[in-house]
Amino acid sequence: MRPIPNKLVLFDGVCNLCNFTVNFIIDRDQKKEYYFAPLQSETAKSILLKYGMSQNEMNSVILIKGNQLYQKSDAVLEIIKDFSLPYQIFQIGRILPKYIRDYLYDCIAKNRYRFFGKTETCKIPTPELRERFLE
Repeated sequence: MRPIPNKLVLFDGVCNLCNFTVNFIIDRDQKKEYYFAPLQSETAKSILLKYGMSQNEMNSVILIKGNQLYQKSDAVLEIIKDFSLPYQIFQIGRILPKYIRDYLYDCIAKNRYRFFGKTETCKIPTPELRERFLE
């Protein structure tokens, strides 16, 4: 397995909202620092095991930045931190207690397939983006 990139996003590869989020990050990541792996992949499985987690308990986007693992609202806010205005405005969400932010996150995550739909398989990235996907 290749080394874990400094900024790695693990996401639900069959979730339309998650795929939209990955595309959103790619479009705003001008330095091309973010890499991606679907939670369903063997790569994600081995990375999560390294952090003492399993794929079965994951209902969240995961950001691994450096050696730090961020989940749920923390992951979203940490990613947004790297974007320019107007997205920086969403950092105001940090004033909410984590349990409230994560409750709101969980409400969306539990209903993501119903609200946004689901695909049968993980999308295959274009040849230009393939190097930024670990699997």
